[in-house]
Amino acid sequence: MRFTATEIAGVVVVELEPRSDERGAFARLHCPDEFAAAGHPFVPAQTSLSRNPHLGTLRGMHYQPDPYGEVKLVRCVRGRIFDVAVDLRPDSPTHRRWTAAELSAETGRALLVPEGVAHGFLTLEPDCDVLYQISPLYQPGREAGVRWDDPTFAIAWPAQPQVISPRDAAYADYRAG
Repeated sequence: MRFTATEIAGVVVVELEPRSDERGAFARLHCPDEFAAAGHPFVPAQTSLSRNPHLGTLRGMHYQPDPYGEVKLVRCVRGRIFDVAVDLRPDSPTHRRWTAAELSAETGRALLVPEGVAHGFLTLEPDCDVLYQISPLYQPGREAGVRWDDPTFAIAWPAQPQVISPRDAAYADYRAG
C-alpha cells in the first residue's frame, strides 16, 4: 500500500498496490503492520457497508465526539464517490478546513479519517457501495454531525445533492467547542 498525506494531519489517501497475472489481480486492503510502519496505526474493530442506489446521494458530515472518537478507513467498492473530511479539532492548524478524494471501485483508493475529523460523501454515479472499517466500535447515540453546506467550511461539492436524510440536512451551523 502507498500512503499519501493530505493537507489535514492524519487524513491519508491509501492506494492499493495490486499484483496482477493471467488470473486477474490481488491487493491487500488493510494490514496493521503496514499502517503502523507508515505512522498510521489502525486496527479496525468493525466493518460496515453503505449501499447507495441513487446518483447524488449525500451522507454526512458525521463524526463521534470524544471520548467516543472513531478512526475510519473508507473505500468505495462499487461505483464512484466524492469523499470529504473536515477537521473539527480545535487545536489543529487546519481546524475548519476540508479535503476530498475521489474514491472508486476501479482505483480501490481509500481515505483514512482520524478522530476529530467529520466525514461524508456524495455519490457520483448510481449504485455505489461504500465500505467502512472503523475503530473503536461504534457507540450508538453518540454520533454527531455538521451540515454538508455549512458556510464555515465552504466545501466545493461537485454537484448538488439529490438525496439526503432529514437528519443530515438539519445539522446546525458549526460552533467550535
